[in-house]
Amino acid sequence: MPEVSGDRHESRDEAADRRWTDLVQEVRIAQTGAQIMFGFLLSVAFTDRFARLHGFDRTLYEIVVILGAVATGTLIAPVTYHRLLAGHHVKPRMVRAVSRLVGLGVTLLALAIGCALLLLMRVAGLGWAAWLVAGLVLSWFALCWVALPLFLRARRSPPRVPGQDGAPRADRQRSPDRPV
Repeated sequence: MPEVSGDRHESRDEAADRRWTDLVQEVRIAQTGAQIMFGFLLSVAFTDRFARLHGFDRTLYEIVVILGAVATGTLIAPVTYHRLLAGHHVKPRMVRAVSRLVGLGVTLLALAIGCALLLLMRVAGLGWAAWLVAGLVLSWFALCWVALPLFLRARRSPPRVPGQDGAPRADRQRSPDRPV
């Protein structure tokens, strides 16, 4: 009898395949955003305005570029995991490891965006308000990306037990051969 994962009636390997497919679809969005942002960050160094950037703002730019590079590399890592581990029968472990990497990559991406926003607001002349704007945006990310999903997970309804609270029991479910 194959192992059953949750209430989906799928084997451990089927669950890992489904979770891997979901994970790859999710990471595509973050990868694209990180790559586009990183490309723009690299091009900034070749502008006239960059030559006038000094002190804290220059250091902040360097931090943003490093965060962008590390976020991009972290979010591309699932490709190499899959390439190196495909066919080695470690998909459930690979899915767990890559899931953690994606979480780290998204965190690094949020930090890169927050720092890039801080730099942009400082260069635009916002002064102390630049810190406020960057802090509010990072708080918004924390709310949307972490707090709300955790809230929904905590509020999920308990699994339904067949025959209890109106949930259909296996012996009372309508079969395709039985009339309604």
